[in-house]
Amino acid sequence: MSPAGCPHVGSFKVDNWKQNLRVIYQCFVWSGSAETRRRKAKSCVCHMCGAHLNRLHSCLYCVFFACFAKKHIHEHAKSKRHNLAIDLLYGGIYCFMCQDYIYDKDMEQIAKEEQRKAWKMQGIGEKYSSWEPTKRELELLRHNPKRRRITSNCTIGLRGLINLGNTCFMNCIVQALTHTPLLRDFFLSDRHKCEMQSNSCLVCEMSQLFQEFYSGHRSPHIPFRLLHLVWTHARHLAGYEQQDAHEFLIAALDVLHRHCKDDNGKKANNPNHCNCIIDQIFTGGLQSDVTCQVCHGVSTTIDPFWDISLDLPGSSTPFWPLSPGGDGSALNGESHPTGATTLTDCLRRFTRPEHLGSSAKIKCSGCHSYQESTKQLTMKKLPIVACFHLKRFEHSAKLRRKITTYVSFPLELDMTPFMASSKESRMNGQYQQAMDPFNNDNKYSLFAVVNHQGTLESGHYTTFIRQHKDQWFKCDDAIITKASIKDVLDSEGYLLFYHKQFLEYE
Repeated sequence: MSPAGCPHVGSFKVDNWKQNLRVIYQCFVWSGSAETRRRKAKSCVCHMCGAHLNRLHSCLYCVFFACFAKKHIHEHAKSKRHNLAIDLLYGGIYCFMCQDYIYDKDMEQIAKEEQRKAWKMQGIGEKYSSWEPTKRELELLRHNPKRRRITSNCTIGLRGLINLGNTCFMNCIVQALTHTPLLRDFFLSDRHKCEMQSNSCLVCEMSQLFQEFYSGHRSPHIPFRLLHLVWTHARHLAGYEQQDAHEFLIAALDVLHRHCKDDNGKKANNPNHCNCIIDQIFTGGLQSDVTCQVCHGVSTTIDPFWDISLDLPGSSTPFWPLSPGGDGSALNGESHPTGATTLTDCLRRFTRPEHLGSSAKIKCSGCHSYQESTKQLTMKKLPIVACFHLKRFEHSAKLRRKITTYVSFPLELDMTPFMASSKESRMNGQYQQAMDPFNNDNKYSLFAVVNHQGTLESGHYTTFIRQHKDQWFKCDDAIITKASIKDVLDSEGYLLFYHKQFLEYE
């Protein structure tokens, strides 16, 4: 297929083609109301053999349903010269002249609009399938001389990275970013419009990097241009010394954020008012409530964040005696079989009320004087991708060491207990309602884990990434190997990347 798309679509795009296509999607593909679902169940049978199954397709030119597997729809297309049909299960458009499913921007837009309408009508959110290729990716792959069939065992997107001299800290973050679903979709859709000087834009280089990763080449990629741009725009990371992967992640997101443009065409200088792809995916809102201990007045501020740094037992910062079976641990299916700390424990500590003490009095707006207070952090707005940084490297005037405490983390994470709304519900005696197990808004799936082996002075970074559902791979610079879920969950964990299971409507 040519990059211009299917040449046979034009014959369909006449008169009221958009309205006709919408009717097919509304009534027979993304059926939203109970009435349309009944109509679909009643009407969608093969007009030749009467079967309900065998991949039914509908002719786009006339009201005709037929089997794809038994080639009944092929016979209809040949006899009537109706070259286009729609898959009634997935909504894909098939061209009998091209003998393939096709991509058309206008049809894709209509399909997405009708799908969202149907989901909204049924009262469900938009389920984001993090592990399936988009139609744009399929289109890019079709342009490659060697055509590839996307299956559950497909390794498209898996590629090693050459270590350029202690650059494993960069390689592990690149692997996590290139397997971030929405970021992948953005860079493979050519949506970045650059106005910077040639060869100086990190977004352009990341776009090229994504193209390299999803080109199908198996030889390890050499990211020398990326390293040069990082040194140029984040000078504190320049040089061949080992750097911190977390520090590199924040620096990379910051540079990408600065090199992107928001929807109004203005430079993205404020994370609070930016629509760039980085902020759409990674930015959340952290609520800080400071409560006066005298008048109980509350002062609230909300700050943007790209990641959440969590203290660990074993550090010089006091943790607390762990209490197995706490509310969050039970919700996330975590347990303490050997007294191990869980990610939920760390989040409970992060969001607990903290007494600031007499040495940190604040001026209360209610009392009009300096008073002791408590401070509590909660999540006001969750990002699409939540990155948790386990603070394993401790630096102080007396101590420099790595904390190796094992932290158990789940494949599925529910952030509901740590939301500001849950805190308000608990205060109003409505905690059970806030913990509704059928509420999917705050649920996440693990898709990448960055690990550090070794000591503070000498260590090495690797990454586990999720390619398909329950299929994990270990990325160790240039070497990619298959990994089990047990390998992932038993790893020490330094950076944990979770993707929202459901996306909100805009």
